[in-house]
Amino acid sequence: MDWMNDRRNLWSVIIVLTGLLVGSLVVDFGQLITGSGFSAGAIKSHDILVSGNKTWVGYTEPKVPIKIISDESCLECDPSEALIWLRRIVPTLEAERIAFDSEAGQELITSLSIVTLPAFVFSPAVKETEFYSQAEPLFRAEGLGQSLIFDMNKIGLPIGRYLVAPETSADDITLGLASAPVTLLVFSDFQCQYCKEYHANYKRILTEYSETVRIVWKHLPLPIHEQAIGAAEAATCAAEQDQFLAYADLLFDHQNEWGKTSGEQRLKDYAWRVKGLDARAFAKCLDSSASTEKVARDIQLAEDFNIESAPATFINQEFISGAVPYVELKVLIDAILKK
Repeated sequence: MDWMNDRRNLWSVIIVLTGLLVGSLVVDFGQLITGSGFSAGAIKSHDILVSGNKTWVGYTEPKVPIKIISDESCLECDPSEALIWLRRIVPTLEAERIAFDSEAGQELITSLSIVTLPAFVFSPAVKETEFYSQAEPLFRAEGLGQSLIFDMNKIGLPIGRYLVAPETSADDITLGLASAPVTLLVFSDFQCQYCKEYHANYKRILTEYSETVRIVWKHLPLPIHEQAIGAAEAATCAAEQDQFLAYADLLFDHQNEWGKTSGEQRLKDYAWRVKGLDARAFAKCLDSSASTEKVARDIQLAEDFNIESAPATFINQEFISGAVPYVELKVLIDAILKK
């Protein structure tokens, strides 16, 4: 009797498996005729499937959700071209566009410390792609869910707009009234020719708008200028004695002179030319680490805001790249003051 029961059970299994096989074939055939989809068997055995006028390609990488935060009113913030490029590299992207001023957008901006638009926020699934293995340094992990923000600016995508301006602090070099409603926060390099030309523009602004505009100076000595860091540190020491502007004028006026030297001696010698500047105290400051640390903080701030060239200016929250003419500065300032 046991062998009969075993035989019955075996036949039952065979019948069930046969039914499943026949059913699968029927599904394959039916879907082939109707063009309504693909069976699991077809998907497993083919990398490319065609149905109607569409071709379906099977990828080995996972689906990668990405949230793109942008501002439709900002033409420079349009992420379309960047998304086309990303999909060529990661074809399994599933993109969701989010308005920066929506509730979801504001929550992401706050929780992920986003400062520029457009912003590309990947899910952790991107870590399973070849793209991530090659571009890992361009990703920044943020938030409890470890969302990954991709820095498109590092590969040439221009910043559409800034959501915030860099914060100022008590140790910043500041010219003008602290209560002024407009702040020109300037990243500059004493060995940069364009910065020299721009210096005259914001000095003129400071004179014409003495009650309403203040200037906050941030150092951005560029790597191509060998003496720029030393000059930035020297100007910081001059600022310690409230003689920044006079010393900065001297540095820009003699740019071709000290820029061809090495070491700090020429920078120390200049201190004797500035009326009201204690040259001995200046030299002591320059030999200490205080000015070095200040310059390093400014450089890091510029990096945090993806600023790689000088001059660069924030007029309150409005960003301007390059040495813009005085007239343009004036128009932007007047527009802010009218508000």
